[in-house]
Amino acid sequence: MVTAELAACLPVLVLVLAVALSAVSVAGDRVRVADAARELARAAARGDAAAGTRLAQVAAPGAALEVSTSGDRVIAVVRLRVHLVAAWLPAVTVSERAVAAAEPSVPP
Repeated sequence: MVTAELAACLPVLVLVLAVALSAVSVAGDRVRVADAARELARAAARGDAAAGTRLAQVAAPGAALEVSTSGDRVIAVVRLRVHLVAAWLPAVTVSERAVAAAEPSVPP
């Protein structure tokens, strides 16, 4: 009887474990993407967008980077497509945005 109950519950336990591991993986990737956006915004605000791009690619390899200016602010958006632990679960796109004040000596 216990064997039959275990056999019936095992797929549900595997599903719950896969979803939990995927959630932890996405949370870690979200932190990496936030760090990449922050580094990109800071470097672009100093006028060195090339260094910011290099730093962002190191922090979140394979991420799509976007930098824009709005008045005296520099806005960096970083997007990363995350493949979850279980291949049969759908992929998730993680996006983070960072804003930094442009340095006064840096031309727009």
